[in-house]
Amino acid sequence: MESEVIEKRSVPIYSLDGRIKGDVELPKVFFEEVRPDLIRRAFISSFTAKIQPKGRDPMAGKRTSAESLGVGLDLARVPRVKGGGPAAFVPNVVGGRLAFPPRPEKIFHERINDKERTLALKSAIAATGIKDLVMSRGHVIKEDISLPIVVSDDIKKLKKASEFREFLQKINLWEDVLRAKCGIKERPGKGKYRGRRWVKPKTILLITDELNPPVRLAARNFSGLDFAEVTSLNIERLAPGGHPGRLTIWTESALKKLEEIFA
Repeated sequence: MESEVIEKRSVPIYSLDGRIKGDVELPKVFFEEVRPDLIRRAFISSFTAKIQPKGRDPMAGKRTSAESLGVGLDLARVPRVKGGGPAAFVPNVVGGRLAFPPRPEKIFHERINDKERTLALKSAIAATGIKDLVMSRGHVIKEDISLPIVVSDDIKKLKKASEFREFLQKINLWEDVLRAKCGIKERPGKGKYRGRRWVKPKTILLITDELNPPVRLAARNFSGLDFAEVTSLNIERLAPGGHPGRLTIWTESALKKLEEIFA
């Protein structure tokens, strides 16, 4: 996949009624080169960092007095528990130890350099402003919508889910939320009884400059919709699965704070 760069310098600002109230100049981070390879690597590093090491006791299956009876008895020469007990201590026998058990010393985390992680984050932010990448992820957006989507700070005052739904309908983004809701399906295989029964598509990522504005509670019940504070952005939110181009809504103040962070 070839890298892409956003071209426009300013985007419109949408008000709560869906109208354009002005425009804002984009921070320079939106003009970074999109690097899918770095984004994928940073996602894998973030994902594997959460894997909990597991393993067997190194002495499991070896705490026994088992001993081979030797030759000449017309028996297999595997170690046997004294007193007529079963075979033990060796793998591939009834009552024996595991041949290759999980080891807690195994390293799962794939590390990444800090500069590479920062560059991947910038690249993922820039990808939110490229329509081809956003649509390639499966998001449903109208042709007249300009990316990245910037809204006024009045959106932070919304307190009800119905108000937030009306806002999404006015800016023609409600269809993508419905796509995510209708796309929920049951996972095939053993994952169903391992705490991950349902596969849920991702939809809008709402980014503000505050940690707990009222709109966070208004938007929390929509399937696949996530909320993020601009200083806590990471690859897993901006590029779920390591695929750049998530449909993102930025508040006007979050865009200004983003410019300060990557100044």
